[in-house]
This record gives sequence, C-alpha cells and structure tokens, in this order.
Amino acid sequence: MTIYLDSNATTPVLKPVADLVYKLMVEEYGNSGSRTHEFGTKAKKNVEKARTQVASVVDADKSEVIFTSGATESNNLAILGLLEHGLTHNKKHIITTRIEHKAVLEPIEHLAKKGFEVSYVEVNESGVLNPSDVEKLLREDTLLVSIMHVNNETGSIQPITAICDVLALSNAYFHVDAAQSFGKLSEDLANKRIDLISASGHKVYAPKGVGALIMRKRGFVKPPLKPLQFGGGQEKGLRPGTLPVQLIAGFGLACEFAKNHSKQWQEHALRLKNSLIAVLDTMGAQYNGENTAPFVLNFSIPEINSEAAMVVLKGIVAVSNGSACTSNSYTPSHVLTSMGLGEDRIDGSIRMSWSHMTEELPLDHLVTQLNQLK
Repeated sequence: MTIYLDSNATTPVLKPVADLVYKLMVEEYGNSGSRTHEFGTKAKKNVEKARTQVASVVDADKSEVIFTSGATESNNLAILGLLEHGLTHNKKHIITTRIEHKAVLEPIEHLAKKGFEVSYVEVNESGVLNPSDVEKLLREDTLLVSIMHVNNETGSIQPITAICDVLALSNAYFHVDAAQSFGKLSEDLANKRIDLISASGHKVYAPKGVGALIMRKRGFVKPPLKPLQFGGGQEKGLRPGTLPVQLIAGFGLACEFAKNHSKQWQEHALRLKNSLIAVLDTMGAQYNGENTAPFVLNFSIPEINSEAAMVVLKGIVAVSNGSACTSNSYTPSHVLTSMGLGEDRIDGSIRMSWSHMTEELPLDHLVTQLNQLK
C-alpha cells in the first residue's frame, strides 16, 4: 500500500470531521441565511460555532473571521481588497518576498500593473528572511507587507514575531499567508500586530473548498478591505454567496482538534522527520531550507533527478517535487530559484510531507529504491 507523503498539498480529513460534514449534508442541510424555520436556525448556529473555533486557533474574536473557499481566495481578498484604500490614501508600496505562494505573488503583480510599487525581501539558501531587511524597505507610503509563515515547498518558518516587532511603529497592514501553519504552528499567529491571516481547511484535516481570512481590528477599526464579488451581502458584505455550512462546520471542528492536539502532532511529526534525516544523511542528501516545520522535508540527493526518483518510489510513497498548484508546470521551482540553489539541486529536489496520521515512514524501502538511481 502506498504511503501518503504529500500533506503539504492536502491532508486527509479527520473521521469526526467527515462524519459531521456528512450529517450536515444529508440531515441538517439548511441554509444559514434562512430565518423562518429551524433548519436555517441550526445552520446559522453551526456557522457561528465554527467561527468561534477558527478564531480560537489564533486568539482572535469570532467577529474577525470571514469564511472563504480557501487560502487562495483569502490571499486575493486580503491583497486586492486594499486596492481602493491604497489609491485613495496614496499608499501604493508593497513589501513581499519572491518565495511566496503564487496566490500571493500574482495578486501583487496585478496591483503592480495598477501602478503600485513592489519591493522584494531577498532570501538566501536558508530560505529565511532577515527582519532587518523588511525594516530597510519600509516607507511612509507602504500599504502592505505580505509574508508567508511556513513555505509550502521547503517548510522554512519565517520570523513572524520579529517582523511584527519591526512593524510596531508602522501603519502598514501585515498579511500572513498561514496555509501551512494554521492549526499546526499557530503560536506566532496570535500576535495582535498581524492584521490579516489566510487559512485553508484542507491543510488542517478539513475538507477542500473552505478557508478563512482573519481580519484583526486595530483598536475598533477593521482593515479597510473592499469585496471582490457582489451579490447577497454574506460575510459582512465581503464575501457574498450562500455559505457552505457543512464545510464550514467541518473546518471549525478540525480547528478545535488542532488547537487541542497540535503539540502532540508536532512531536510525532518531528520524530518521523528526524528518522528520515538520519537515513538520508547516509546518502549524502542536501536539505533545501533551514528552520523548517516538523511536517515537511525538502531534499536533494546528488546525481538523482526528482522525476526519476518519483518513478522508482511509485507504489511505495506519494511524494512531490514542488507545489501542487504548479505541478503541471515544468519550469524550475520559483522558491528554490529565489533561494539561489543550483540547477542540479533544484532538478533533484523532492518534497516529503506528512501528518500525525502517518504512523511510520518506509525508510528501508526508500533507501533501496533511491540507491538504484545512483
């Protein structure tokens, strides 16, 4: 049986979460916007309970949670939703990095076409930025700083708390793409200096198709986002459309499990990671990225091409050689390229990522199969 090691792409759904989603699909299937009967009342209660559960992960208020279809939509809303405010107040400078997910880079590129200026914080082979470099780029007209928490390809953890300190005296909005860390490594996300947090259900053992944007208030003032879609007025008018109650409730329950068990999950994941590193060390592996999350390892083995490796590993483990969102592209990883890695190392990069549901790694099989390629 193939062991799934591509949890950075998507995670399995927790059984209690799947059971709840099913129940709300076939038994309690009301529209949360229906106010004239008990089906709608129950649906609204499920949504509001989930809102509290999601907010609790990062010590936010439930009123600060906007439900979306996932982190991609949340990123777009957080970035493009500031367009009008930036133009009105002549704040048209954005700070980000080149290792962001495309769901951040492409909306920012769209703003650049609208006349916004973008400054990129560079990273070296570590894949981790220096907070002082963010400080050097800050200006009076800086509208937004958008920096991911955990990189989806390398797992490198950015110094979010230190960046918050740098931004303490700045009025710039701080957006964090937390798709890979929300519910897993959430401690830094509780920092009140973070204005906007993007999260995705299917990265934290909930179904695909649901996520959230946390919009923290400064004092009593929420970030000045404008909607990207219109019609219906749901989610405070920022994200219109009938709410997928079953997915939202499932996301909420997954967040509750994550908050209660994340420490144990991290310890288990780190044990698996250390066992994998011990084996890969014997093969001369190079590790792509430093200060990485316990749930992922990106590595290259000299003289082994990643495409060939995935062929020999087929039927043993399901792995990736890049982001799931760009896996149909044969262009080199923009993340590893931005880190300054060599072509051979990029071509040989393999990403293995797991969850607390992964019991053990087939280490002996991995070594046997990979050694065939050397």
